[in-house]
Formats: sequence, C-alpha cells, structure tokens
Amino acid sequence: MDRSKTPTLVDAVRHLLAVQAQEPTAFPLALRARVPGLTAAELDNARRDATLVRCWGPRGTLHLIARDDLPWLFPLVKPNPVNSLRRLKELGVDNPDASRAAIALDGRGPLTKAELGERTGTEGQATVHLAMLAAARGLVVLGPERGGKPTYVHAGDWLGAPLPTEPGDTALGQLVARYRAAHEPAEPADLAAWSGIPVTRLKPHWRESTVDGEEAGDTVRLIPAFDEYLLGWRTRDHAVAPEHRRLVHPGGGIVRAAVLVDGRVAGTWTRTGGRVEVQPFEDLPDLTAEIEDLRRFDGK
Repeated sequence: MDRSKTPTLVDAVRHLLAVQAQEPTAFPLALRARVPGLTAAELDNARRDATLVRCWGPRGTLHLIARDDLPWLFPLVKPNPVNSLRRLKELGVDNPDASRAAIALDGRGPLTKAELGERTGTEGQATVHLAMLAAARGLVVLGPERGGKPTYVHAGDWLGAPLPTEPGDTALGQLVARYRAAHEPAEPADLAAWSGIPVTRLKPHWRESTVDGEEAGDTVRLIPAFDEYLLGWRTRDHAVAPEHRRLVHPGGGIVRAAVLVDGRVAGTWTRTGGRVEVQPFEDLPDLTAEIEDLRRFDGK
C-alpha cells in the first residue's frame, strides 16, 4: 500500500485484480488510501465512462474491476447461477430466467432495483437474483449509484458487448501471476479463498509462476471496512495480531475500518459526519495527514 510509486486509479484497481465493492461507501476510501491525490469526482468519472466496472466477481460478491481485465477475469469469477436459482425458488418466483432482467434492461438502463423490479414483476432480493442470473451469462453489470442506490445496466449497452463467460486457456495462469504480484507472500489456498476457485485447479499454475513479494512500506493508512488488505487472504495473520482479530473481524460478515501502520492493524476507526474517532490497540503515530486527506477526498 505504498503510495510513493504514484499509481493511477486504474493502475491501483488492476494491481489488486478486483476491489471489494459490496459496500458502496467503503470502496472509494480503499482507493483513496492507495492513489495519492485521488478525488471522488475522478472515481465517479471512471465509473461513468466504464473504465472501471462494478459487477459480481470473486466469491459471488460485488467488486470493482478494470474494464480491460473483464474479458479474461470475469469468466473465472462470474456468479454461480445455482445459488440465485435456489434463492428465487425460495422467494416464490415462477420460471426464473436470466432473460427477464436482461430484456428489461436492454436499451433502458441504468435502472435502480425498484425500477428493474417494476419491469420484471419482482421486488427486493428477487430482483437482485434475477439480475445475478443475467450476470452469470455476461449480460448484466452495475452502473454508478443513483441517490446512493445501486443501478443495473445491460452489459451490451454499457460495455458495447456482453461479457465472455468461458475462460481462455491462459486465464488461470494469468490469475495466479497477477494475484501473487499483489498478495505475496501467499499460498494457493489464499487465492482459492479469494477467488472461489478450487485449490486443485490453482496449484499447477502456482508451481509454474514466480514473483517477488511486495514490501508493506513505511506507511500509515486509514483503510475502510471490507478493505482488500483485510480480505485478500485465507487468514488475517499478515495484518492482524491474534489478540485483535475479534476487534477487526467480529463475525457476522463484518470487517471494520482499520488503522494500518507498516502493514499491521494498530487500531480501528469510525466516522460520524466529518469526525474521525480512533480505537487504538497501541500507541499510534500522528494520523493528522490521513484524517485531512479523508476530508479532502470528501471535498470537506
């Protein structure tokens, strides 16, 4: 997470492969921590022109992925339609079909969940899972939020063509090499946990790849909840001391915002309005510059 190399916004996303984006208020702060001088407006523009695309990715969760990486990466991490079909059956949706959401969006998006639901005759989670069915066929991705709410778009409208769904011959090898470049030291089980791909498929490519690990660097960062640095490995040992695990990962799928000092979590933080409150685990260095940069990013 060394900003001294001055990565661009797209560089940062491509380096991480995919940025956890389930929580729309968190992932912009993850990129702020990695890209010096980044503004919210720059990120918004990159999403509006589809340079960066929010879509279902690793582990069936929403991620931000660089458009240029989608053709090879998406087929490896696309959502599993079985999960959505099961959930739609539980919700009482008759004849669930990926084409319902795709047809409703064709030439009409971006649409909010409520607007898409009106066109598909569904509501709530049923609408989301219909969109996921279409996403599994490369037909639906997410557009920029509108009024803080997610929007859905037809991939053909947004990207010029549906996304491919069958991985190429070199895709797994590329995934292994790119993951290791951003996550070393790591093991095949780490990539399996990150991607949802069985470890047996990854091990042959792991043996064939070599990469130099990255140094965490002499850095102090305020990283948001659900940051990739706290989710990108099978365990949290690289970042969180055992005695602090429950404070950062309390369970229930929660991952708290953290104070990162030289690659280790030294506390957690929350923000109410413009005020940052820190819960330290130890004596902390001066956080003034990071707090001021949060305010700059928010335009406050």
